[in-house]
Amino acid sequence: MTRFLLSFLALASLLCAAPYHPTDPLAIPGFVDFYNSQYDEAYAYFKADLRAHPDDPDSYNHLAQTILYRELFRDGALESEMVSGSNPFLHSPKLSISPQAKAEFIACIERSLQLSGAALEKDPDDVHAWYSSGVAHGLRANYAFLIEKAWIESLREAAASNKANKRVLSLQPQFTDSRLVVGLYEYAVGNLPFYMRMLGVVGGFHGNKGGGIRQLQDVAQHGTLNKYDAQIILAVIYRREHHPELALPLLQRASSQFPGNYLFRLEQVQMYTDLGDKTAALQELAELDHLCSVDAPGYETLCGGQTAYLRGNLLFWYGDFDHALVNLQQATAAAPTLNLNTVVLSWLRLGQTYDLQKNHRAAVVAYKEVIATAPQSTIANEASRYINNPYHRKEKKPDGLDKARVT
Repeated sequence: MTRFLLSFLALASLLCAAPYHPTDPLAIPGFVDFYNSQYDEAYAYFKADLRAHPDDPDSYNHLAQTILYRELFRDGALESEMVSGSNPFLHSPKLSISPQAKAEFIACIERSLQLSGAALEKDPDDVHAWYSSGVAHGLRANYAFLIEKAWIESLREAAASNKANKRVLSLQPQFTDSRLVVGLYEYAVGNLPFYMRMLGVVGGFHGNKGGGIRQLQDVAQHGTLNKYDAQIILAVIYRREHHPELALPLLQRASSQFPGNYLFRLEQVQMYTDLGDKTAALQELAELDHLCSVDAPGYETLCGGQTAYLRGNLLFWYGDFDHALVNLQQATAAAPTLNLNTVVLSWLRLGQTYDLQKNHRAAVVAYKEVIATAPQSTIANEASRYINNPYHRKEKKPDGLDKARVT
């Protein structure tokens, strides 16, 4: 629970790194690429923009954001991080990041904060500088949480981002976009356990779930810079609050706005399953397969193994073990082309399916693959338990993918 909420705080601060001027992000080519998961293209655009504007803290924030998201995308951390709070990466060793990417990210954030700090020394009421510093602190919170696994440091940086955005609103109350971080911080802190609030890193702030959601709805409806981000985050929250029917339209809209980003379609599969609509979930998976087969832009990295896992996982929870087995075998056969997240879950589900079919010998082989692939993860610990104690489950039918989460 705590780690999930920390990831929520970091997510909001990361997503708010949009241009400061009141322009729709989709009018900027770099953000069109970014939202469509074309991170190499976005990186090239923002790198050129930084060279053209070396004294603008936003330029450094935009590049840092792209660097971090590109690394997360490559590791498969975005697929379940966006909607569910059960990403196995929360329970695994630190995410891998190249030394070059790490050094460039850190340098961008430090330079952004230096420029913002210098501007605030000249004018303590510089709204632009406050907003930029809030973005930089948010990015650093995300890095601390997802890369370094430094939970308390991440929360401190998220608190600094919240403080900066609240300062923006005190100076310019009509700047709705700053309510993105403030609203999510209010929602997330309202869910933190008491002992976390007592650590002092949230400054005695108690938070409020309902109030936070209302602020995010305001940004989604009336914001300019962060309206798309607010819509995505609301989908996260609606699912967490057991309202997939509210999340689904937001994800459908995102899929239409950003057709090259298959993550939104992947999440729709989970939403349909949460709603108990197996047919719609399978239809969405079929559409994903079709888009891959016709080489739709943005779908180059979504191979058959990814959708095979999702289909196998779905069928597993609906008790269709024979067809689940076929799909999970396909997913594990494609392991070299999949991200670590999907590989580990595919092997675990395959083992559990074998166990439910009373084939424990085959299940043990799959569990050992989990352990070999991610030996220090919580999932590996779970798989090791099943080696001597075959997997069993009590429920016969899912209420949604929440029951399919690996903890």
